[in-house]
Amino acid sequence: MASIEKKDEIFPVDENDTDVMVTITLEDDTELDCEIIVIFEADAQDYIALLPVDKDGNSIEEMGILLYRYFETSDGTPVLDNIDSEDEASYVSEVFEELLEDEIDDE
Repeated sequence: MASIEKKDEIFPVDENDTDVMVTITLEDDTELDCEIIVIFEADAQDYIALLPVDKDGNSIEEMGILLYRYFETSDGTPVLDNIDSEDEASYVSEVFEELLEDEIDDE
């Protein structure tokens, strides 16, 4: 499970926010700055799509988009949880790609 730290913005994100940045701590204690792309729902579970960025804010393309299960504790603390099964990862990736296609079509 990765942990998430707020960075210069209030969490959670709404549709009007842009370039909201967070720092996640990976299982090996590596910290990674990410831009929140979207929080979305699939099969009654929330997920979050993150784009890793370097210290200058440029995307780290070789890492791709990171997808996690997303939820908040009763006190509103955001929590990320790894997607463990390949079936779930594949399904969530498809839903995310459909969201991207819909966004492109709307522009």
